[in-house]
This record gives sequence, structure tokens and C-alpha cells, in this order.
Amino acid sequence: MAYYIAPSFLDKLAVHITKNFLNLPGVRVPLILGIHGRKGEGKSFQCELVFERMGIEVTLISGGELESPDAGDPARLIRLRYRETAELIKVRGKMCVLMINDLDAGAGRFDEGTQYTVNTQLVNATLMNIADNPTDVQLPGSYDSTPLHRVPIIVTGNDFSTLYAPLIRDGRMEKFYWQPDRDDKVGIVEGIFAEDNLSRREIEQFVDTFPNQSIDFYSALRSRIYDEQIRHFIHQVGFERVSQLVVNSVDGPPQFQKPSFKLSYLIEMGNFMVGEQQQVQNSQLVEEYNRSLYVRKSKPTPTVRETTNYPNQSENGSPTLDSKNPYYKSYSSSSHLNLETQEQVRQILSQGYKIGIEHVDERRFRTGAWQSCAIGEINGESDAISTLESCLNDYSGEYVRLVGIDSKAKKRVLETIIQRPNGKTNN
Repeated sequence: MAYYIAPSFLDKLAVHITKNFLNLPGVRVPLILGIHGRKGEGKSFQCELVFERMGIEVTLISGGELESPDAGDPARLIRLRYRETAELIKVRGKMCVLMINDLDAGAGRFDEGTQYTVNTQLVNATLMNIADNPTDVQLPGSYDSTPLHRVPIIVTGNDFSTLYAPLIRDGRMEKFYWQPDRDDKVGIVEGIFAEDNLSRREIEQFVDTFPNQSIDFYSALRSRIYDEQIRHFIHQVGFERVSQLVVNSVDGPPQFQKPSFKLSYLIEMGNFMVGEQQQVQNSQLVEEYNRSLYVRKSKPTPTVRETTNYPNQSENGSPTLDSKNPYYKSYSSSSHLNLETQEQVRQILSQGYKIGIEHVDERRFRTGAWQSCAIGEINGESDAISTLESCLNDYSGEYVRLVGIDSKAKKRVLETIIQRPNGKTNN
């Protein structure tokens, strides 16, 4: 098929890759190009088309390879593939790149509920180190003083704000937001339906009918056009014989006639697919299956300040923890948390930060593989304390730690262990 390459996409990749193979005196060239944008807009496929056109060989890493039960494996994998790609450039005498698909899915931190592991930290640190020293990339346990060839790194993702901020700073990563305009969409869809005898005007009308759909919508729709013929074939031969005739047939796999690709039928199928998308959005079954995540959102617990009037209150309305205060004893004894933990909770909330709670068993504690507790939204101090107590009860035989999160800066401001495997809280 005559697939379409968006001119802006081709220009950005070609300039970045070529610049990394040139020796520009006094110019610091970012090693990494980050291509981000909405899901399903063909970022990876456009990259493949550019690589094919420019004759570039690619070493691929998936975002799914950036986690492992063994700490350090993903970072080692990145270094190994980088060195292999540098060797390919030297041996074959042609441009080669290292490409990491869906980096944010493998190394991003979407919210306080996302587990942040040792491997996630090492992946970020490794990419930063390679970007700073692209000709000196070593494998753990060995050192080779021979300089490597510089290898451009292309990464794709949907939301790079979830990545470690120092990694995506200018100088290490050049960012390119890919959002195809109408002309790009028309060109790409025209390439998808190039063999189906649709005119340019029909393609434009088709795209204008579904202006908010991503590129993969049109590719999936073309695949669906064959469903009727396949369904007819299955019913004709019988469900029991499908495997025999498709996988291990003496006469070869079945052949199908080219279906009708009339514009009216394409729009009909497109509307059907849009209806399926809407059904997913409307079902909201997660609320039924994970009630604990949504109970607090629907019925927020009143804060201490809303339910009780204390004579000795601080400026934020919480009672002062003064032993002379007659309400001190009743207030502190209403919670199983010690006073230090309660004070930490108050400080986190008073500064506008979010509360996070994580747990880990003794075996995983040694590797730092903490897991987040599903706590939903916390509204106020008493809600936070009751949530903490619930997590302590649920994970009484594990480590539990309190986390303070600055959601704007996307960083942690506090990490403190409040329970150890013997089930006792810190005193």
C-alpha cells in the first residue's frame, strides 16, 4: 500500500536523526526525541514509514520490557541494546536508531496509585546517563574504554508529563507533539483505503463524518468490512471444521472476494463502532466491581473540623495537641495511630499535598517493590486517619508507609514507614 507520511513528521524525525550523526562544533544535540500525542494516532507506524524511507535500521524496546521481577534487568537491557545498535552502525556503515515504544506506560507515574519500583528509577536514571554520555555506555560489571558511536533514541508515548522531569528536560529530550490535522488524516486514510477504489472526495467526506476519531479507527473499520464474509464462511463449513480448514488445510487457507467499500456502508459501520465506544463509556462497570475506590467519592466523610468544636484550635481548625487541653485525651484516643503519624497527616493536608499509602511484604521490602493501597479520594483529616487505620488492618503483617505527594510538581515530599511486619505501628 502507498502509505502516507505526514510532512511534519518526516521532517522532524529526519532532522533529529541526521543531526545526531553530524559533528556540529559547539552545538549540544539532544540524543532523545520524544514523540507524544493522543492514543491511536499512528505515532509508531509513522516512525516505521520514515525509517523505511530513509533506509534506517531500528532496534526496538517495548514499554512492557521496562519492568522485571529482578531489579536492574530493564536498565541493563537498555544499555545492551544501545551498545548493539552502536555496533550495527559501525559494522554496516548506515544509520541505526534505538526506539522505545510507550515509554510512559513502562516508566511513567500517573498518580499515587501507580507503583514506583526500583526498576522504574533505574530506567529513568539510565536514559538520563546515556543522554549525557552517549559515547560511553557501559554494561554492569565491565568497562570498555573504546568510545561508542552515538545512537539517536526515539521514544513514543501519550503523556510525557508522567515521566521523571529531569529526563524530559531540554538538552536531553527534544519533544514533538503529534496531532495530525485534517490534511494529514485525509492522506493517511487515503493510504489505508488505497486499494478500495475510493475517490479523494469520498475520503474527505468519510474523514469529515468522524472528525474526532483517531487514525486507528479507520484501520479497524476497514478490517471489520471483512467480518460478514468470514461469518458466512464459518457457518457454511461448520464451527467444528474451522480450525482444520484454516490452519492445516491441504488446499491452503480459504480465499475471500473483495467486499464492497461503498462510502455509505463505511459510514454505517463507522457509526456502529462509535456506538460501541459510547457503550464502553456509559457502562462504568468499574464502579460496580471496585466499590471501595468510589465509596468516598460519593459519600465524603466529614472532617474533624466539621463534626466537632474544640476550644483550643489551631489556625487551620484542628485541635492543638496540648496535654492541658481537656479534649486532648479523647481526641488522641479516638485513633489507633500514634500522635506523630496524626501530626504528619495534618501537615501533609494543610500544605495542600495528597495522601498516599503503600505496603510491601518482607521479601519485596528488600528490593523496594512497594505497592499502593487503593484508597480513592481522601476528604479531610478524619477521612485520612480512618483510611490509614483500614490499611494497617488489611496489611497487618507487612510494612506500611505514609506518602505525601505534591501533585503539581509530580514528586513526593514525604515517605515514612508507620508499620512493620510485626503489626505494630511506630511509637
